[in-house]
Amino acid sequence: MAVSLHRRTGAVAFFYWLWDGLDRTIFTAIKFSFPARFVSPFGFLGMLTFVVFVILGISGALLMFYYQPMLDRAWDSVQFINDEVPFGFHIRNIHYHGSNAMVLLAILHMYYQYFSGRYKIRNEILWATGVILGTVTILEAFTGYDVIFSERAELAISIAASLTTSIPIAGPTIRDAMFGSGFSDFVLRFYAQHVFLLPLVMLGLMAVHFPRFLVFDVPMVMAIGGAILVTGGVFPIDMGFKFEPTVPPGITVPEWYLTGLYAFLRTQYDKFVTGVLWPGLFIASFLLIPFIDRYKKFSWKDRPIITAFGITGIAQIMVTTYWGFYIPSDTTIPLVQRLVIDPVFLYTVMILLVPLGFGFSYMMIKLAKESERKAKLAKDKGPKKVATINLSQKWINWLIVALLAFQVFLNIAAYNAALTGMKNISLFFIGIILIVFAGFFHLYRYGLNQAKNAPPPPPVPIHEEKPQELPQSVPTSGKLPEEKSLDDSKKETKELAPQITPPKVQADLGVGTNTIPDFGSSDLKKP
Repeated sequence: MAVSLHRRTGAVAFFYWLWDGLDRTIFTAIKFSFPARFVSPFGFLGMLTFVVFVILGISGALLMFYYQPMLDRAWDSVQFINDEVPFGFHIRNIHYHGSNAMVLLAILHMYYQYFSGRYKIRNEILWATGVILGTVTILEAFTGYDVIFSERAELAISIAASLTTSIPIAGPTIRDAMFGSGFSDFVLRFYAQHVFLLPLVMLGLMAVHFPRFLVFDVPMVMAIGGAILVTGGVFPIDMGFKFEPTVPPGITVPEWYLTGLYAFLRTQYDKFVTGVLWPGLFIASFLLIPFIDRYKKFSWKDRPIITAFGITGIAQIMVTTYWGFYIPSDTTIPLVQRLVIDPVFLYTVMILLVPLGFGFSYMMIKLAKESERKAKLAKDKGPKKVATINLSQKWINWLIVALLAFQVFLNIAAYNAALTGMKNISLFFIGIILIVFAGFFHLYRYGLNQAKNAPPPPPVPIHEEKPQELPQSVPTSGKLPEEKSLDDSKKETKELAPQITPPKVQADLGVGTNTIPDFGSSDLKKP
């Protein structure tokens, strides 16, 4: 009786049934690619951003069970989640650090597309929706850390309300729609924007922005998830101070992705120019890049002006971000004086940074292009092969066993840490578990890929030539054969030497004085 080895039963059959159903309906126009080997994550940073968005949606839905969007209960409900709800500390840290990770991945994805010139493949719509999606992502993160209504959130809300009011004509109307009539109902409005309106806009933009062919790399997804958990374990987010209208707030700064804007606002220049107009021009310049870039090639080295402007923009963002975080530590200085930044000094530095950053970047790009040209000319003289690390099947098996053992240890350690109340340590261990799983999965994939490679061909056997026969007699004519030169005789001797078999000795015959008792060494001399 024959037994089929391809029969699917139980959970495997259900999984394939579910996947086939989704493939015929939802995934009809979207194809997922699971790479069989390591692929650079820069090529699918957008997919990793979407994965983090899903993590935020799940963790945010769990936080909604206990959060109360009311002015006098918002902060207390978050404290209850953080301290009393089982695994509430873990979920809150995952949600907070996941939001930072999503903003970071979105920015990296945008700049990777910028420097690689992907928008030149008739992808102007994808580029424009990506820039808008990145802006909405920052707004989503901004409304998220404001619903806690701490002192830090109150500062951010006050700045956002004043910036919205500074917009000509439509500013007051937008402020009333987003913030309400004051502190009495803005928490509920921010909550509605954070959990419904902005995610709905993001999903609509993602439906247009994401291509139909998506790369889903399991080890990278696990590594990103593990990195978020490890960050939450090493840097657990605190509650901050609850906002009290009767207590003057202390010195605080917004999140890192808004600190550069905060530096401009601290100059006390016109709010509309510093907080609305300049960020709007920055976003508009990114939107117009596909229509400005007329270079025919895609490499950043072949687009020196566009690349130099991009590097200059990154330099300005880094300088203003650091400036926004910097607050003099001298407490004898009045609070307002510590927060105010000299506008002349700041804007002078920013203006000088444009030609200096652009000129230096342009020069380095030209040098890199020249080095690449020389490297191509000297390619024939250089090494032909690149050194690679190829693990044998034995080493792959040992590494997989070691990773499995280490993962079992981490699971036990995380469980013990959770039982003893060490929340951040348990979160750290869970993140390491995911990272180890990512390494295990990649190593397993590497082993399968190595097994598919064809083995090297066997070495070709070398056939020995038969030794030439030596002359047995002298010619009958009595004459000796014609004498050869000394060099010819040496060559002939060298050619014949390896072909003449040496006489066998006692060790080669496999006999000895102790092998056969009646056979002595003297018998070898007999004829």
